[in-house]
Amino acid sequence: MNKDSQFGGNEDRGDTSPILIVPYMWIGDFVRNHSVVRVLNERWPNRPVDLLTTSLCAPLVDYMPGVRAGLVWDLPRSRLAVGRQLGLAQLLRERNYGTALVLPRTWKAAIAPALAGIPERVGFVGEFRFGLLNRWRWGEKKLPRFIDKNAALAQPDGAPLPPEWPVPQLRVPADEIASWRQANGLSAGAAVALAPGSVGASKRWTYYPEAARLLVERGLEVWVVGGPAEKALAQEIVAAGGPGVRDLTGNDLRDGVLAMAAAGVAISNDSGLMHIAAALGTPTMGIFGPTSPYLWAPLNGLAATVVQTKSVLACQPCQSTICKMNDHRCMRDIAAQDVVEIARDVLARTQGLSNG
Repeated sequence: MNKDSQFGGNEDRGDTSPILIVPYMWIGDFVRNHSVVRVLNERWPNRPVDLLTTSLCAPLVDYMPGVRAGLVWDLPRSRLAVGRQLGLAQLLRERNYGTALVLPRTWKAAIAPALAGIPERVGFVGEFRFGLLNRWRWGEKKLPRFIDKNAALAQPDGAPLPPEWPVPQLRVPADEIASWRQANGLSAGAAVALAPGSVGASKRWTYYPEAARLLVERGLEVWVVGGPAEKALAQEIVAAGGPGVRDLTGNDLRDGVLAMAAAGVAISNDSGLMHIAAALGTPTMGIFGPTSPYLWAPLNGLAATVVQTKSVLACQPCQSTICKMNDHRCMRDIAAQDVVEIARDVLARTQGLSNG
């Protein structure tokens, strides 16, 4: 590797002090954090990188190349939890981090790294975190996308944004996928994974049950993937699609990762599972209505981004969790037939299946 990295300048290649990333803990955002890991790996190839994680996101760390370890430490969202912060600070102190990148702009996210005395604590000023951070960055609002705001912290202060960031990667061993298929009684054939959940009802596509029925009628196996919150919707989809549909929703995110890794194509709302599937390299169809693909689609690229069947509505994107105009037309106008035909085309290209 050249001494002058794409994402740094003349860095001290002899520096081996570990780096901690304090990331955003939503699933999709956590996957995006891997771009930050990759920037750090290139800038400082001899410095181990660890991720602070919640119990929910912890399985993702196992599949992220370039991450030494995940530190599982659940902090409540609604309160300070002083005792938990002190316990986390003690853990961080024991691991002798040289640098902490605090990606969230909240005051609370910066407390434990400061209490641990990590020498270099990098983050945007955010909630006026003077004293908690000692390498302040400014200009966050001028950065166009979420990934730009996060990955810029892994670069030297003032460095220009690169034309492209390294894309997130999740790598699952083939034998682990095979064991998971066997444990769940799944065939080795290509399946379509449906991810009908999302944070915010407005991002949920209307026609997953109909799409499942059409896919099964065309001879395809269908899996419904998601967490406990999607259980009722999964049952509705199974009822519409019949025996060809499997409900694979559950409590363990690892099952979701393995399902997306095993699938031939994934159809997802703008959600964490969309980012997981794309980072795995599974051909992924992202259905976008109220949110902007430019801002929120995976960097990995999608097999197809279905925004609207004909034209973009004047109210798109609105970023609203509840539709206030047009009776949710941004999702209702995306027909199940269109999505199914795109999925079949994707499978035909990637699996060599007949589209007859």
